[in-house]
Amino acid sequence: MQPFKIARLKQKSKVLFQFRITLQMDEPEARRVIQVPEEYTFWELHVAIQDAMGWHDCHLHEFRHEQRPTGQSVRFGIPFDDGEMTDPTLVPCWKGNVVEQFRRPGDQMYYVYDFGDNWVHEVLLEGILLREKGIKLPRCIDGANATPPEDCGGPEGYADLLETLSNPEAEEYEEIMEWLNESSGSYSPFDPARFDIA
Repeated sequence: MQPFKIARLKQKSKVLFQFRITLQMDEPEARRVIQVPEEYTFWELHVAIQDAMGWHDCHLHEFRHEQRPTGQSVRFGIPFDDGEMTDPTLVPCWKGNVVEQFRRPGDQMYYVYDFGDNWVHEVLLEGILLREKGIKLPRCIDGANATPPEDCGGPEGYADLLETLSNPEAEEYEEIMEWLNESSGSYSPFDPARFDIA
């Protein structure tokens, strides 16, 4: 009986999870639809979201049930030692399985990236689907608009940046363009409407 259980644990699940990831900010709405294996941990889901959204994974993150943290809710992230007692509500994301928190379509959590800029993403389970043979996971199957540049000051800073970009006569325009060209890399010049499914 025991060898059978071990072998079964190593098999891939026959289903996948389809998530809609929506960045919580005013227009333009940045969103992605991704498919991941059912057996993913929150660490693996974090990596898939980073890749799909186009973030650079330079900052801390966590998954939580509310947009704003409460003292009692379980959160999944990267524990760090700040010299005080470790937060008991923060579970290492590699120890939490997605399937334990997402049980049926409509279940949702929030993924927060960069606690300074505070990019809050709604993570909504759209569906639990049969896994097709030959399909490589994770994968992005839909989306809209670019993710804001890293370190631009959160939703308010991004709104200011877009306002400056819409006015080439603005005092900060040249400085902003130079900064964007340096930070956008191969996606230069920055286009807020850009979405590349690859």
